Amino acid sequence: MSKIINPRREFLKKASAASVALTFSRPSFTKPLDTKKNKLPQWRGFNLLDFFNPVPEKGRKTKTAYYQYMADWGFDFARIPISYPSYLSFDRSKPIRPDEVLQFNSKILDEVDEIVHNCHQQGLHVSLNLHRAPGFCINAGFEEPYNLWEDEEALEAFCAHWEMWAKRYQNISSKKLSFDLVNEPYKRLNTNDQHSPGGPVPVNEYRKVAEAALKTIKGINKNRLVIADGNGGGGMAIPEFADLDLNQSCRGYFPMHISHHKAPWVFKDPESLSEPNWPGTHNERYYSKSDLEKHYEPWVALLKQGVGVHCGELGCYNKTPHKVFLSWFEDILDILDDNGIGFGLWEFSGSFGLLNSGRTDIEYVDWYGEKLDKELLKLLMKYA
Repeated sequence: MSKIINPRREFLKKASAASVALTFSRPSFTKPLDTKKNKLPQWRGFNLLDFFNPVPEKGRKTKTAYYQYMADWGFDFARIPISYPSYLSFDRSKPIRPDEVLQFNSKILDEVDEIVHNCHQQGLHVSLNLHRAPGFCINAGFEEPYNLWEDEEALEAFCAHWEMWAKRYQNISSKKLSFDLVNEPYKRLNTNDQHSPGGPVPVNEYRKVAEAALKTIKGINKNRLVIADGNGGGGMAIPEFADLDLNQSCRGYFPMHISHHKAPWVFKDPESLSEPNWPGTHNERYYSKSDLEKHYEPWVALLKQGVGVHCGELGCYNKTPHKVFLSWFEDILDILDDNGIGFGLWEFSGSFGLLNSGRTDIEYVDWYGEKLDKELLKLLMKYA
């Protein structure tokens, strides 16, 4: 029988052996008296990118041991952002057609089931998200056959996908599974250009989509927890949705000159950017924790209205200096925690991740062949 490892104990052992002074117990402190109770649990964990790519074989597969690491390090949440073509059968050498968007591939769906099962085996709540939905994806460059925000045919397909997922998981408790409708609603002037300017989806258009999907899901399981991502790419709270049976998901990417420093899908000339600082000045504006507090004020206002709030994505690309990242990130985590808002780091393993981030300015701990960012783990465990 293979020996079962305890990641928390093993990490402490390895850290001690390396003479690294780390304390993982969370410090006690008094929360502000005006903290509002969050309708959602304060889930904390990671995004898992197995089906983030529209080609299923190109997803970043979650190793079986990762689920155990997450749970034993004190985390209880996994968001699964899915590109809908990844679980369809069609000719991938051509843009997807409207008559192909409901050709579900049972083999791939079974693989998603396995991820959900593995998460539940370790006590992780699963948030299933359509990162690319019929007619929309925040990542430009995909050729969709229609527009989710404007075309009725796209909305019908969107609801059909959520009907499929709702029926597939209708007997799983909402304590274990929630649905995150569509990732980071946004409208670009040119949907095929990732650098094309854009902005929030008109609220009436987003509401029509959200209400239709919500009705579909609740018609199958009235108790299912459903989440709507913030508008304008996830960062804008939507008080106009407060009357709906919807929770909302914010982001931890503000300001983006910190979170996405030199990210080529964000900046046209990433190598020309100057090194960021936190707190510090960028483009003649000084940024500090007070700016973060102002950024999250609309989300705190939602809590006061009785809307559940969770931060579905947050983190930092590996080109931001590590010390700057951790200083900024701790401020965000403090603000979220003070308001009872949980989080999902983008990602567990990869350029934003806890493992194998590819950073060149840190000393990794070898973790069973993986490269572990011990300082990031220490910070995250402070809030787990």
